[in-house]
Amino acid sequence: MAFSTDRPRRLRRTAALRRLVEQTRLHPADFVLPLFVKEGLAEPQDVASMPGVQQHSLESLRKAASEAVSAGVGGLILFGIPETKDATGTGADAEAGIVQQALRALRSDLGDSTVLMADLCLCEYTDHGHCGPMTSDSATVDNDVTLMRYASVARAQVEAGADVIAPSGMMDGQVGVIRDAIDSAGYADRAILAYAAKYSSAFYGPFRDAAESTPSFGDRRGYQMDPANADEALREVFADIEQGADAVMVKPAGPYLDVIARVASVVDLPVAAYQVSGEYAMLEAAAANGWIERERAIVESVTAIKRAGAQTILTYWATELAASLR
Repeated sequence: MAFSTDRPRRLRRTAALRRLVEQTRLHPADFVLPLFVKEGLAEPQDVASMPGVQQHSLESLRKAASEAVSAGVGGLILFGIPETKDATGTGADAEAGIVQQALRALRSDLGDSTVLMADLCLCEYTDHGHCGPMTSDSATVDNDVTLMRYASVARAQVEAGADVIAPSGMMDGQVGVIRDAIDSAGYADRAILAYAAKYSSAFYGPFRDAAESTPSFGDRRGYQMDPANADEALREVFADIEQGADAVMVKPAGPYLDVIARVASVVDLPVAAYQVSGEYAMLEAAAANGWIERERAIVESVTAIKRAGAQTILTYWATELAASLR
């Protein structure tokens, strides 16, 4: 009986051989750590639906940021929760707003040793939980009024020390308005990471606990993308690039690996992907029940995201992954 001489297993025989021919490699700088900072907290508070994730006080934020940078993460992205919310999210661009305070503190602590990103949206700051001021009949978010708010928030964030503005509200034209706003304020050297293809996903639930941003009525399907649509992602990506984005992002990551791959194949800018709260919570829950091997599953999940084409991965495991890789 003749057997094939083609034996791929030869290069899988030992860990050293597997490492030698590995095509997708992770590096600590691939990862960006999302951090939640809440105004008025004296001590960090655990997020029940995200084991290991906390809402931080300013002091605990500084500690978590320092640990992440020491582990080698590529960057930090900040989400703020104000003490007071209103219909237009005025806390988002206040000079003493919680994210502005955090940016100034981290810039003082860390200098230029890491990339400081600021998520730009109003859902954490509005009393209705939507991503911008509503129309007069409260039927939907007023796109163009919201753009003016985003411009003001972007200016406040770069003035406080953000290297990168990451607009996530999915308002049409947001990147162009933000680009104009920060350029005219003298910050043409600051980058924009566009949440270009952000889907209306069921995987955001735990994040809304962490950011206290659940809409008080309706949902966000009128402005976030339909999960059934892939071609539309390219339209959104090219629109953001034309408006001045320096990098583009797909969110969520794991359920949209096909979209990441399509985007990466057609753009010549860095591509990021956000491994969102639901992805994190599901894996942690399965591991806590002994149903999967936690560390292997974490590494496999982010390897798949990078293999699909993402150069930068926003993940709540960023510090843990970076430390283990080092």
